[in-house]
Amino acid sequence: MATGTRQRQADRSRSTRRRLLVATVECLVELGWSGTTTTVVAERAGVSRGAQLHHFRTRGELVAAAVEHLGAESVLHLKERAARLAGEPPAERIPAVVELIADFYASDLFTAALELWVAARTDADLKTVVVPLEARLGRETHRLAVELLAADEAKPGVREAVQITLDLVRGLALANQLTDDGKRRARLVRHWARMLEAAL
Repeated sequence: MATGTRQRQADRSRSTRRRLLVATVECLVELGWSGTTTTVVAERAGVSRGAQLHHFRTRGELVAAAVEHLGAESVLHLKERAARLAGEPPAERIPAVVELIADFYASDLFTAALELWVAARTDADLKTVVVPLEARLGRETHRLAVELLAADEAKPGVREAVQITLDLVRGLALANQLTDDGKRRARLVRHWARMLEAAL
């Protein structure tokens, strides 16, 4: 009986935590950093302030955890989509993979992370949480791009070409924050994919 009760409590705790993380990302995207208060997040998640504090002591912890959670989910989704391209020849697979990576950056994950990065620039406490998170996400994204592109980084210039790909799509995602830049992004991504194929 006690084991069943503990399991139900653990399930409720996971559910509460997930609702908080989802609500936080929604708030970051819709309201920005300044509008993403712990009170607003708790209300949107449908949990008490006490429950929110039980899981996350500060707004910085909550928001960083939410961005990391969304990052992990987005990576899984990206891998699932990329797996369908595994048997394609490079001339078709590489442009498709670059497009997937560009879509990955032009998503709520990037918008939420961007809000966090900008706030951390002038908030020393938040910066201590954000810098390690950004480093982890950066390493994981680079590793994932290498895997999806089947890139051999032992070959001269390949590591740099992969990093240029990530920097390019990040910049394009930034340009998309204020206006819909989808058409230009698609054109540049296709052009870069042809150049990348030659580099790989």
